[in-house]
Amino acid sequence: MTPGDEWNADVHVGSSPCAKVKIPMRPADCCILNSGGGAWAFEPLAWQLSDALWIDVSQTPRACNYLLLADESVARQCDSFVSFSAMQIASDKRLLAKAFADHAVPTPETILLDSLKAAERLLLKSPDREWCVKYPTGCGASGHRMLTRGMMLPDGWPMPLVVQEFIRLERPEVYRLYGAGRQLFGWVARRFPSGVKPSPWVAHVRGAQYEAAGEPPTQAVSAARMALEASGLLDSFGCVDLLITPKGRWVVLEVGTDGMFNHVDRDLGLPAIEQLIQEQIAEAFWSRLGNWRPWGTTPWRPRSSNE
Repeated sequence: MTPGDEWNADVHVGSSPCAKVKIPMRPADCCILNSGGGAWAFEPLAWQLSDALWIDVSQTPRACNYLLLADESVARQCDSFVSFSAMQIASDKRLLAKAFADHAVPTPETILLDSLKAAERLLLKSPDREWCVKYPTGCGASGHRMLTRGMMLPDGWPMPLVVQEFIRLERPEVYRLYGAGRQLFGWVARRFPSGVKPSPWVAHVRGAQYEAAGEPPTQAVSAARMALEASGLLDSFGCVDLLITPKGRWVVLEVGTDGMFNHVDRDLGLPAIEQLIQEQIAEAFWSRLGNWRPWGTTPWRPRSSNE
């Protein structure tokens, strides 16, 4: 699929197709769907999810699936906990910018532009503001760069350009909130530890570390819920990255989810929150398939705890 085809893809926001399958379901009717040449990249997560949800990992779809990877024709048609359209939106910042604008999600000002010349005009129009160009399908801030006069972009850069106001903070930090089955939880912050040179992009892969952040502010929760709703992830699973501006306003940077293009980082160094993510996903997955739970009437536990 070319960048142009990606941009023109017919995507829509909606609830997971799993909500439409016949219930009650049993573990044999469900699977972690992970197949194809790139399945190795999702394999560690597939086994984690298999343990959490009490279902098998499979290369062929079943009645209801937690889709990680499959041929696109299969991914579009199979019943998936996280919908394929939501995966597309979360993975492409051009689609995400449009979804956020359509749903009035609070974000730094974000503009889709057809050329670098148009982007450079922002520098002339607003000399007191900083702007960045985000690589639309990257993760971990891969490819992002500050917008400067006369800058060049690599050949084949996907269009339109995603140009966003850069919010400079005295101490770079980004917050994250998770959501599963309409429940928001797991408020954490990413910061650079002392001794690590900070980057403008506060990404785990760039040396930032996760820290538990206590209770999330009400405004941040509201913004995160709006972002998950806009991207079609509120009923299934996703995470939201936010920051607080120097003026005290919470804004959303992006969302993430599992499947096809990316997956949500579970390597937080915070065991309690790592376990909570899996527990909430398991509850959200099974709650839409009936009242029965494979772990019984006791509180959730991973399947491996029985061994």
